[in-house]
Amino acid sequence: MGKLVLILALLLGAGALTWKYLCKDCHPPSPPNLTDEWWGPKQLIGKVDHTIRPFKVKFTEEMIKDLRSRLDNHRPLTPPLEGTALEYGMNSNQLEEILKYWSKSYPFEKREQYMNQFPQFKTNIQGLDIHFIRVKPEVKPGVTVVPLLLLHGWPGSVREFLEVIPLLTRPRAGHDVVFEVVAPSLPGYGFSDPAVRPGLGAAQMGVIARNLMKRLGHQRFYVQGGDWGAVIGAAMATLYPEEVVGFHSNMAYVNNLCTMLKTLIGSIMPSLIVEEHLADRMYPLGTWLSYVMEEFGYMHLQSTKPDTVGVGVSDSPAGLAAYILEKFATWTVRGTKALPAHLNKDALIDNLMMYWVPNSVTTSMRLYAETMSSKYRAMKLDDIKTPVPTWVLQAKHELFYQPATILRTKYTNLLNTTVLDHGGHFIAFEQPAILAQDVFTAVTEFRRWHEEQSKAKTEL
Repeated sequence: MGKLVLILALLLGAGALTWKYLCKDCHPPSPPNLTDEWWGPKQLIGKVDHTIRPFKVKFTEEMIKDLRSRLDNHRPLTPPLEGTALEYGMNSNQLEEILKYWSKSYPFEKREQYMNQFPQFKTNIQGLDIHFIRVKPEVKPGVTVVPLLLLHGWPGSVREFLEVIPLLTRPRAGHDVVFEVVAPSLPGYGFSDPAVRPGLGAAQMGVIARNLMKRLGHQRFYVQGGDWGAVIGAAMATLYPEEVVGFHSNMAYVNNLCTMLKTLIGSIMPSLIVEEHLADRMYPLGTWLSYVMEEFGYMHLQSTKPDTVGVGVSDSPAGLAAYILEKFATWTVRGTKALPAHLNKDALIDNLMMYWVPNSVTTSMRLYAETMSSKYRAMKLDDIKTPVPTWVLQAKHELFYQPATILRTKYTNLLNTTVLDHGGHFIAFEQPAILAQDVFTAVTEFRRWHEEQSKAKTEL
């Protein structure tokens, strides 16, 4: 027993020393200077239209006919193994039901109208036509309208936000702000153009998003993001700390030497890193690593060969549905055996349509390859601290969990974390009321923080 205590003490001591000497000053002094690179065809430089043009989602009869033909004539699906659900991927029996509904019962005309309920536009930013939803609220005197950039991820789309937008653009009791919402389709997603050359990673998309907000007249704004939207939002808070006046994330994750060391130390003594009632979201570390091995094969494929994977899922609606819906199942409730009942079938297919209609799934997956490249990783954005006030919403079944003790290695003004005992990865899609309330609360606190900072500067 004495030897065990001695070994533990030595490990903790070594960890503390490593932490002190390797983590203390591991942050570069300033973020990289990313320029407004041109991502469109070179022959269009100086010739594109920079106006803001109205846009509507359109399901043409020709497209619907072709889609139904593909759905009705797909090859017979391989039966699942006896007694299995989603352990081997999307269950073909469950998938067959979705494909039949998509072909025979999905109300194309009504869903097109639903997806066009808010004003949508396109404008050219750095050579790419960027599609976005923009909703301006009508308010009474005494209520301040502030700009909020909503950023989605993969395999989601701006469709995730259709239920939360009305909640964000209506005044709410106890808050003197309401939001003008700008929700762009990321470049290469939905109806936004993809880059024509390599290099458009998450940070570069942050530059485009920032320039979109400037095009719309917003020099300073709030950012909310999940999945890739969380990564892009973090990059924007790092690159533009004077313009991003608050960052709300529902998938905050910091990956650098300091956070890895803290995580390892916590695997020996979790109480040093995380509250006891939340320790099972991180530890045992082997359990989490096993989960990563089981669930993140798609990431390796998309980070290395997205165009190969894209051939099958862009040519076959059955393949697209299997690939994407499996994520909506397993990322909503960890360990689930089927698509959760509370996920609306029409809404799920709406999201598939955001990939199928513009044929954007291949270009969407390239974001993994660009952001996982050695050139991108060399920027070490997670090593750079940001003073932007930050608020994190942490759902029970989110893919990653890090406590405030770790998140503050980057977000020096992390004001709070809202920890849920339910919910999953697609929180805007799944529980819009909870996300909206948390955003209102966060922005109210961001504004109070900025007021206190201004008073402090005035007093100095």
